[in-house]
Amino acid sequence: MTSSAAAPLAASVLEALARYDTPTICNAMEIVAPERRLIGYTTKPLVCPFPDLPPMVGYARTATIRSVVKSGLPADEQGRRRIDYYEYVGTGHGPRIVVLQDIDGPDIGYGAFWGEVQSNVHKALGCLGVITDGSIRDIPQWAAGFQALAGSIGPSHAWVHAESFGGEVRVAGMTVRSDDLIHSDRHGAIVIPTDIAAKLPEAAELCARRETPILDIARSADFSLEKLKDALKRSAEIH
Repeated sequence: MTSSAAAPLAASVLEALARYDTPTICNAMEIVAPERRLIGYTTKPLVCPFPDLPPMVGYARTATIRSVVKSGLPADEQGRRRIDYYEYVGTGHGPRIVVLQDIDGPDIGYGAFWGEVQSNVHKALGCLGVITDGSIRDIPQWAAGFQALAGSIGPSHAWVHAESFGGEVRVAGMTVRSDDLIHSDRHGAIVIPTDIAAKLPEAAELCARRETPILDIARSADFSLEKLKDALKRSAEIH
């Protein structure tokens, strides 16, 4: 069952968030919502085969998969579940990002749900990309512009199938619910509470202004410890 979604944010807010990389959004979050400093983002490394793609900002579509055992459902019921899953992924606030948890325990990533077919299908359904602790494959045939962060890259899909969708998942240390707002790039991903999303671009600019005097002196041929101390003091005074 999907969560009850709040009203979607204005497109201008999503566009503003997408101008910043995910580490910068994490920095901004520390200013706007310091209570979230230890939660809401990926804490384990993920593989990104397309590091040059821009950040993606979208609403989560969640699911779990298994691949080391066959689905216990009859073929016709399994087919209906797949259609139900596609209907779920293709509806709701957009754009959307699929967050897929592999629940095979120590065998996470044994079989890939994602490859040439699923990346193209999900792109056609209005998704920007996928974040998964499972494996992906078919990288040269992947849908153009469809981002991926994955636990691994492997050759086979084994017995991969969706176990559930629309519920809470946990991927690389990040807990996500259906319709959560996600910001993601090659560095990882973070959940953004929608009630503070519009405040983050201004906070990101504040972070940049505070970093500027420190970076200027660190990159200067005239660097000295005394000048660094002065830069740190000036940085702390910027509001």
